[in-house]
Amino acid sequence: MTTARIALRLGHAPLRRFIHLPAIQRPLLHRLPFVTNLGSLSSRGAGARLITTSRRPRQPTSRSLGIGLSVVGIGAAALLVWRRTTEENPVTPKEDRRVFTRAEVRKHNSAEKGIWVTHADGVYDITDFVDIHPGGEKILLAAGHSIDPFWAIFAIHNSPETHELLESYRIGDLMESKNDPTFNSTQDDTIAITKALEKLFENDPPRDPALIVRSARPCNAETPPNLLTNADSLLTESFITPNNLFFVRNHLPVPSTDYDFIEVDAPWIPTPVRVNLNDLKTKFEQKTVVTTLQCAGNRRKEMHDTKPVKGLLWTQGAIGNASWTGVPLINVIKSAIGEIPQEWSEKIQHVQFDGAEGYGASIPVYKALDPRGDCILAFEMNGEPLPRDHGWPLRAVVPGHVAARSVKWVTKISLSEDESESHWQQRDYKGFGPSKSLEQSDYSKSTAIQELPVQSCITVPQDGDGVRVDKENTVSVKGFAWSGGGRGIVRVDVSGDGGKTWVDGRLMKPEQPLGRVWAWTHWEANVPVSTDSQIEIVCKAVDASYNEQPERPASVYNVRGVLVSPWHRVKVRKVDEAEQEK
Repeated sequence: MTTARIALRLGHAPLRRFIHLPAIQRPLLHRLPFVTNLGSLSSRGAGARLITTSRRPRQPTSRSLGIGLSVVGIGAAALLVWRRTTEENPVTPKEDRRVFTRAEVRKHNSAEKGIWVTHADGVYDITDFVDIHPGGEKILLAAGHSIDPFWAIFAIHNSPETHELLESYRIGDLMESKNDPTFNSTQDDTIAITKALEKLFENDPPRDPALIVRSARPCNAETPPNLLTNADSLLTESFITPNNLFFVRNHLPVPSTDYDFIEVDAPWIPTPVRVNLNDLKTKFEQKTVVTTLQCAGNRRKEMHDTKPVKGLLWTQGAIGNASWTGVPLINVIKSAIGEIPQEWSEKIQHVQFDGAEGYGASIPVYKALDPRGDCILAFEMNGEPLPRDHGWPLRAVVPGHVAARSVKWVTKISLSEDESESHWQQRDYKGFGPSKSLEQSDYSKSTAIQELPVQSCITVPQDGDGVRVDKENTVSVKGFAWSGGGRGIVRVDVSGDGGKTWVDGRLMKPEQPLGRVWAWTHWEANVPVSTDSQIEIVCKAVDASYNEQPERPASVYNVRGVLVSPWHRVKVRKVDEAEQEK
């Protein structure tokens, strides 16, 4: 039988083991959300690579893999077990499959008894996988029960490809609930799975109730544009967004953060270099950078309202501006591994970050190693220790780039010829043409988002508000503007008649040098309005490269709903004199 030895990377946390898969299955692996670059050859490099191993297996610790990979293991990684092949373990025809009760499945909840899980009407034995999976103890949270609730939370691993591979582990069918004497809809899987999910999210901190929650598990919540009608916006009442009101973007559960060192790696060094976190704080020059972080999907709801898209329906609040204190990334790398050798100087193109929860991303080396890029490893946010939701004890801060590259809970930094093979670098945070569907979107041919386009939003008033008109027949408007790449804002145009006529906004700019304007700009304007009772207020920003926002969402539509940057519009109504007096 023809086989290929493949080292797999799942969610950017590698399984440094050999498995065997027949060549016929390789095209299927190409389509898996957690396997990339299958078939490429390299003397170094993690990921799914033919005839490729790591010389230094990573130890199966929670600090390097976290709960996130464990959940991937429950939902998808468990499908790729050491020597399981369809030739050696053909799928049993339905008519020959054994039918199990829920009580029988529940008995198999340990390595000694066997580890079984259910999916829909199937029963699957994943016992062998636990032996090679670094987060095997977490898989036991689903042992004896259904994996469906885990897939409901981590939907990126719930794909046709993983379902197809899962069938090779099928040992039988789950008895229909109406015929199962051991089934109790309130006491069978429900209670156990609820407890398991609570265990997965046990490290999640409490959050400010003012945040607008877009998903509870994992937590994704945005800063409210304003708390009360006509109150000052939380986004623009202060140049700095308070820690408790800074938007939260988590792809996986908040991990355990009981580690005290990170690793720095490069292809030319024999073993990764450990850097003690306390040394980072005491032996390195510290640097503070004020920068705005914005989610790639900010304002997605506006695009979704034009035409449906996939993703969390953020409004304007998946953005924030903070003062981050840490140590320059370039200094940490040079201290750990020295200068890049001449023979590698043209080969190294990316710097990768691994997060403790299983997330990963990378940035171009020219950004990471340029002192003017101001990339830091931060341990403080607005003069306080990093909140747990924002990466304590250490996170990357990459000014001018999409927030997805500012990896939280950093455990490893790697200089590499290639981008991170994380799902979120390879199969997410990429843009596509307006006519592409999800099925037509080829992530392998699209460029990963790094710098973001010019952006502006109106924060006061909000859509649907009643507004007061002064004696000059103008309305007071506030907002923010920002552009990626440190380009800064040179003008904000504001209209009170839907974009027919414009006035210049008064800009409150950060005091940052040209080309390194990482923080947002606040703006205000007194905008003339018509005598109509209904008013459409519009804003658009212009950055230092004279890039302008497009007029309509349709012109930048993409099915993932990222890079949403059209003119921002709010429709408001004039309040009458009686309302004004109130």
